[in-house]
Amino acid sequence: MRARHASEPAEEGPFWRHRRWQVSAAFVVLALCTGVGAAFYGGGDAGSRAAPASGPVIGGLAPDGSRPQGCRTVDAVQRIPEAAPTDVTWRPLNGAQTPFSASAGPLKATGPLRWCFAHTPMGAVLAVHTISRQMSGPDWRTVSRQQLVPGLGRDYFDAMRESLEDGGPPQTSNRLAGFLVVRYTPRAAVVRVLVRQATARYFSVDYTADWNGVDWRLRPLSSGGLYGPVTPVLSLAGFVLWNEARDG
Repeated sequence: MRARHASEPAEEGPFWRHRRWQVSAAFVVLALCTGVGAAFYGGGDAGSRAAPASGPVIGGLAPDGSRPQGCRTVDAVQRIPEAAPTDVTWRPLNGAQTPFSASAGPLKATGPLRWCFAHTPMGAVLAVHTISRQMSGPDWRTVSRQQLVPGLGRDYFDAMRESLEDGGPPQTSNRLAGFLVVRYTPRAAVVRVLVRQATARYFSVDYTADWNGVDWRLRPLSSGGLYGPVTPVLSLAGFVLWNEARDG
């Protein structure tokens, strides 16, 4: 991969907003299409060509079907949230303030992985905020293996992310402003994340999370992206807004 010329402006913000990411996507897809054939039509974990996980590993289910030791959440509240949890705190994660909840997660840290989210709509909300932000850090490969749904979408994501230089977690002036649970079942959730730009304008992106029996994982698009189109937001009606009180 060519080095950035001194006259080229440095790209700011999360890596997936970088122009080089968007431009390289078509070339990566063409390269990965060679030889995969019927894998396009494979489903779930069986369709994945990913290498075995290395490094820290999220625990599996116990013999009695319970979640890993130390990961116990209260999952009774299955209604769509109309307000943010009162126990949310904001902590720095790869250059941005990210919400953590004592009730919805993440409740555990294993190496670079922040995991153990409640099996609830609010747990899915916290999962998409946390996992997506972890992808901006140097340990994104471990996060991808453990917290993205296996398949060609993840393969494409890995290849595109690998093509980017890692110059440390990017800083961003954007702020997480709120969320909307678009769809929810105990097996899958679509979460719309509201972002406030420094110009006081808003946009939103949709993430999909799947429940695998242990925790929520992000499901990449077939193109390798982690979220749907960036959509300008003119009205905040329907969104649950985060409390603006946060550090940093």
